[in-house]
Amino acid sequence: MNDQHPSKDQFFERLGSLADAMIAAYGKDFAMGAMILAARFVAEGKPPGDNFPGVIHKEESRGGLGL
Repeated sequence: MNDQHPSKDQFFERLGSLADAMIAAYGKDFAMGAMILAARFVAEGKPPGDNFPGVIHKEESRGGLGL
């Protein structure tokens, strides 16, 4: 294990906390959908950064239909 990176357990704790916060704010369906979109993002192997169209939409780039 590399000491420069958080442990896998720390990532799971953070992911769990994020999921709890999303559920509390917007419900279970939203949290699951967001996690699925994130998994798709990872699976597609997109490079990091904002220079490509991604599956996760930011507030300023959303369309008129709430997409």
